[in-house]
Amino acid sequence: MTTRVVGVRFKKAGKIYYFDAQNHEINQEDHVIVETVQGMEYGDVALTPRDIDETLMKNPIKPIIRVATDEDDSKYSEIKKLEEESRIVFEEKVIENGLDMKLINAEYTFDQKKAIFYFTAEGRVDFRKLVKDLASVFRVRIELRQIGVRDEVKLMHTLGICGRNTCCSEWLGDFTPVSIKMAKEQGLSLNSTKISGVCGRLLCCLTFEDDFYRSITKKMPKIGNWVTTPDGEGQVYRLNVLEEKVLVRLVMPGDEMEIRSYDVDEVVRSGEKHALANNLKQKQRNLERKQELDANAAEQKTGEDDQGPQRGKPNRSKKRQGGKRPENTTEKNDVNRGKRNQAGTEKSDATRREGGEKTKDDKNRKRGGKRYRPNRAKSGKQRGGKPRQNAKPKSN
Repeated sequence: MTTRVVGVRFKKAGKIYYFDAQNHEINQEDHVIVETVQGMEYGDVALTPRDIDETLMKNPIKPIIRVATDEDDSKYSEIKKLEEESRIVFEEKVIENGLDMKLINAEYTFDQKKAIFYFTAEGRVDFRKLVKDLASVFRVRIELRQIGVRDEVKLMHTLGICGRNTCCSEWLGDFTPVSIKMAKEQGLSLNSTKISGVCGRLLCCLTFEDDFYRSITKKMPKIGNWVTTPDGEGQVYRLNVLEEKVLVRLVMPGDEMEIRSYDVDEVVRSGEKHALANNLKQKQRNLERKQELDANAAEQKTGEDDQGPQRGKPNRSKKRQGGKRPENTTEKNDVNRGKRNQAGTEKSDATRREGGEKTKDDKNRKRGGKRYRPNRAKSGKQRGGKPRQNAKPKSN
C-alpha cells in the first residue's frame, strides 16, 4: 500500500520532513501549515507529492492541515517582527543574570504558544532563572537550545573563504564528518588556516570530491614506486588526479634526469611487472641495509677487543673458560683464609685470658668424664632472676 507524501522545509537549507499530502493540490515552493512535535508550523514545500510504500516508513507521518492562505502569510510576517523584539528582551535578561552566552536566533511557533532561543556558550550554563524571567515576560513556553559553531554559521548566513555564501546556509541540509585524510588525498596544504572554514572546522567542501579522488587514486601507482613507461623504467614523481596523469622521473642517457607525464593507462597497463620490480628493489635495499649493519657491528666488536677490558671493571675472561677457576688460585685462597681464621682465634683467646675471663677451652674442659655445665638456678640468680622452686638441693 502506498501513501502520497510531500517534503516540507521550515528553514532555508534546513532538513526536509515528510507529511501526508492527502487530497491537497500542492506545488513546489507553496506555503503550508502542518502539525509537528513543537506545535503548528509554517513551512515551504521542498518536494512535490509522490507515492511511497508504507513499509518503508519507520514512523507514521502526520497530515498537512492546509495550504497557507493570505491571512497565514500576514500572520507569519507578524511573527517575524515579534522574534526581533524578543531578541532585545533576551539580551537584556542575560545581562541582568550575569550569564556568559551569545544569542544566535529566536523563533516562535505559528500558534505563538512556544518560543525557542538558540545560543552559544563556552561551557554549560545554568539558565533556569533566565527561563523563569523570560516566561514571566512573554507568557509562553520557553525553550533554550545550545548549539555548536557549525550550526551558528548556518544560522548567520555569512560568507565563506571562497567569497560566496557558505554551503551550509545555502543548500547543505546535514553536516557530514570531515577528516584531514581527505585533504591529504586531494593534495591540499595541511595548514589548518587554509583548509578551515568560518566556523574553525575543516571545510565541508572537502567531502564533495572525496569519492572521485578515492576511485582515481586506486588505479594510480603510489609516489616513489618504480614503473615501466613507453620510454623506459622510472620512478613516480607526482600524481595529477584531475587530469588522470602520472609524472615519472626517468634516467636518460648520460645519467640525466627528466620528468615526463603519462596517462594512467600507459603506466598501469603492465602492473604485474611494476609489482615485481618494486619487490626486487625493496629486497635489494633490505639486503644492503643488513650488510651495512653487520659491517658496523663487526667494526665495533673489533674496536672493543683492541682496547681490552675497561678500566675499573674486573676481567672475568678466566671465569668464562668452562665456568671454573684455576686450581692454583683456589688453593691459595683457601690457605690465606685458614691463616686469617687461626690468627683471629689466637688473638681473641689471649685477650680473654688477660681480662680474667674464661676462654672457650676452659668452658669445654671436662670434669669427671662429663662436660662442665653451670648450675641453671645459680646462673638464673646471677642474672637477677629467682631460683626455681623445684630445684633439687645439693648433697653434702
